[in-house]
Amino acid sequence: MAKAGVTHSIPADLRRKPRGSKAGAKVKSWRADQRRRFKPSIPSVMMGNVNALANKMDELSALINQRIYRESSLFIFTETWLTCTTPDANVELPGFTSVRADRDTKACGKSKGGGLIVYVNNRWCNPGHVTVKVVLCCQDLELLAVSLRPYYLSREFSHVIVIGVYIPPRADAAAACEKIHSTTAKLQTQHPEAFIAISGDFNHATLDSTLPAFHQFVDCPTRKNRTIDLLYANVKDAYTATPHPPLGKSDHDLVHLQPQYTPLVQRQPATRRSLRIWSQEAEDALRDCFETTDWSVLQSPHGEDIEGLTHCLTDYLNFCMDVVAPARTVRCFPNNKPWVTRGVKAVLNKKKAAFRRGDKEAMKAAQREVKVCLRDAKESYRRKVEQKLQENNMREVWNGVKTITGYIAKSSSEGGTLERANKLNNFFNRFDQLPPLPSSPHPSPLQTPLSPLPPTPIHPSHNIKDDPSSLPTPPSPPCITADQVRSELRRLRPRKAAGPDRVCPRLLRSCATELGEPLQHVFNLSLQLGRVPTLWKTSCIVPVPKKSRPSEMDYRPVALTSQLMKTLERLFLSLLRPQVQHAQDPLQFAYRTKVGVEDAVLHLMHRAHTHLDKSRGTVRILFLDFSSAFNTIQPPLLLDKLARMQVDPRLVTWISSYLTDRTQYVRLKDITSDTVVSSTGAPQGTVLAPLLFTLYTSDFSYNSESCHIQKFADDTAIMGCIREDQEEEYRSLVRDFVVWCHANHLQLNTSKTKELVIDFGKSRPPPQLVQIEGADVEVVSSYRYLGLVLDNKLDWSKNTDHLYRKGQSRLYFLRRLRSFNICRKLLWMFYQSVVASVLFYAVVCWGGSTSKRDSSRLDKLIRRAGSVVGMKLDSLVSVAEERTLNKLLDIMDNVSHPLHTAITDQRSSFSDRLLLPRSNTNRLKNSFVPRAIKLYNSTVGCRGGSGRRKQDTTPRTVE
Repeated sequence: MAKAGVTHSIPADLRRKPRGSKAGAKVKSWRADQRRRFKPSIPSVMMGNVNALANKMDELSALINQRIYRESSLFIFTETWLTCTTPDANVELPGFTSVRADRDTKACGKSKGGGLIVYVNNRWCNPGHVTVKVVLCCQDLELLAVSLRPYYLSREFSHVIVIGVYIPPRADAAAACEKIHSTTAKLQTQHPEAFIAISGDFNHATLDSTLPAFHQFVDCPTRKNRTIDLLYANVKDAYTATPHPPLGKSDHDLVHLQPQYTPLVQRQPATRRSLRIWSQEAEDALRDCFETTDWSVLQSPHGEDIEGLTHCLTDYLNFCMDVVAPARTVRCFPNNKPWVTRGVKAVLNKKKAAFRRGDKEAMKAAQREVKVCLRDAKESYRRKVEQKLQENNMREVWNGVKTITGYIAKSSSEGGTLERANKLNNFFNRFDQLPPLPSSPHPSPLQTPLSPLPPTPIHPSHNIKDDPSSLPTPPSPPCITADQVRSELRRLRPRKAAGPDRVCPRLLRSCATELGEPLQHVFNLSLQLGRVPTLWKTSCIVPVPKKSRPSEMDYRPVALTSQLMKTLERLFLSLLRPQVQHAQDPLQFAYRTKVGVEDAVLHLMHRAHTHLDKSRGTVRILFLDFSSAFNTIQPPLLLDKLARMQVDPRLVTWISSYLTDRTQYVRLKDITSDTVVSSTGAPQGTVLAPLLFTLYTSDFSYNSESCHIQKFADDTAIMGCIREDQEEEYRSLVRDFVVWCHANHLQLNTSKTKELVIDFGKSRPPPQLVQIEGADVEVVSSYRYLGLVLDNKLDWSKNTDHLYRKGQSRLYFLRRLRSFNICRKLLWMFYQSVVASVLFYAVVCWGGSTSKRDSSRLDKLIRRAGSVVGMKLDSLVSVAEERTLNKLLDIMDNVSHPLHTAITDQRSSFSDRLLLPRSNTNRLKNSFVPRAIKLYNSTVGCRGGSGRRKQDTTPRTVE
């Protein structure tokens, strides 16, 4: 019989294993859950205005016993009403470290109120890792910035910086926001990888325009029905806010910010990539192989069988490539850094081993070794990037810069199942049948200088090959030389993706000399037969989302085609373009030499400013949106239009084969849909699609004194300059264009078609809406056209806000690069390519028409970037003036430019000066043409010469 208190020795294999809660499963789960609660990815915050903290400490101490308060990482309280006479012991919380910033009565002029305090949970952060960075107290703002290094934090953040602010009700909001911005910018420059949270009582101020790269997360009322206690962070989707009862009799509710941020490792799992091992030896072996190949043996058995010849040539190229340069599969992790080498990992493992042994001295020594090793590894990587810059290897330089800054390219491939891939494939192929003609009669065209051509008759069975005598015969057949093929192959980008035929562009570029003659034979055979090989017409459709959170079918189909086909298209483009130059729309601004986005916006704004300069004028601009414009090209209609343009019938026959019987399939992350044969259009991503679409729409052009239609590829705008409510011509032009679209099977997306009405009259009734297909077109106050935000006030304020936000977000990458101690030249190059390209986008259109406030905001951003780069950067005014003068000289040299006549007509008959146009308003005076004429007269008219300013590309160091 067993005695009480006696422990029996039972063998381990005979012991009964406890199950359920007795085994400790629930206890282990509870303990793991408790550990996770104090290891959030970002800190959880309890914030609020307490209106005197000292008399509420008993209640706050009692709340600490509740789980949600006990597990909060931070307490940020404003208006503590604490003074220097209040001892720290009176406001201490058990388990928390307090950091105070009492109001300075001399600085702010008030003896009561104010005060900030931050409580840091000791289970989340060691008290020795709490550092005060900035303390600021003035009449408009009280600020406290604290740096925290917690026990656990996501790897993408170096540490946490918490900024508590209090803006008094009668403070100057603009001055307070400016001080917050300057403090935050300085901290971001010093610590670009830190997680920054700005919390406090903002009263009547917000940081939405001052710090657009920060996101605000308090979405519940905090004082009665107002939300004045806010929290901003430099991470998107970081928190969710929950209101809680106020402390004592405070009239502000407490707000709990619960972390919702997902670490980078969990958001981006490891991916597998197939890489091909290329080397100089492999390229030399391929050149020797193709140089000794007897191509006639491969070509002669097929004769004029272009399908068999194409497959034979493609298989031979792929076979040689697989033998010489085999492919391998590698795993890529999102949090891997190239400077974390094997030596660094060995030191980290040494520290872990010391921790497991419990040897604190060895762990401290290992920690010092880790710090030194990481610093040396980053320094070595920096020297490697700078060495690539000296060697002019810009691709490796930019790869290193993107790695340092943490730039992550958005993946264009979407995930899904085979069913979803087939659904997308059928959706992208919905234009393969000719829709019926509209039953509504076509209205009579207007008698204007340029009236739209009548709709082209539709003949689905029409084929150019059936009636070759109807077209003029060219004197010589189109031919491509071997040197032209080699030149195009050398222009290929070696890192571009291969098409469905698997022919790598690096292979074609490296062996351009050897592959010139065999590819010339295939290309000329395709032109002579008027047939395009099916393999080269096969398209792998990659659905690219049109916005960050797309709907079910809100994707843009981008075609991935053969690199050989793209080379043939570029060569064919050089044959087709001279024959259609005369038939292109003069107001089509896309795909023309020295004409682009700036010219399209300048032409639109010049006509608007000129019309509005006269009294009682209204401008209505209708921005039309097409549904999959390139895919709706109907081959019979296009061929008929090309025949009327007197294009070489051999080229027309080749285009007919190019547009018909196109095979396509959708790819969704290693899942491909079923093959579908499409007979309509040229998908996006092909070389010929843009030009073919402009030719398809070139037969509808309209340009009169009061109305015109201008295009930029598929972005079409109809503008009406209306006076005394005479809108008949404008509305008739819209009706004509809608009927023409029906006749040419172009589908208008009425939900995305918007109208911008510019009218500075005060007593006019609202305009009557325009209808398209029975639906009213929405009138908007602003519209984003070709990357610029146009508004109905013509002051460009919304556009500068948009540019300021983008520039603020890109300064983050510049600061990350600066923290790596990269050389000043590379910093300047990065600024010009990444930041300045955004800030000065189409600056000739809006540079002289912005308000002083907006231009000073952008100049302030440029100065911030200059302090990071360490150089004096060009201001907004200097860049705008230089580009404006260069654009004016380009327009004067281009006779076919739409603004050429408007500028040359201002030339003085007595000198080289240009006369300023008469203007009654400042809007016209500050627009492009008068502003450019003033610069021209000040530089060219008085001094003579070309007038082109040579841009100073030499970096200038700030003294």
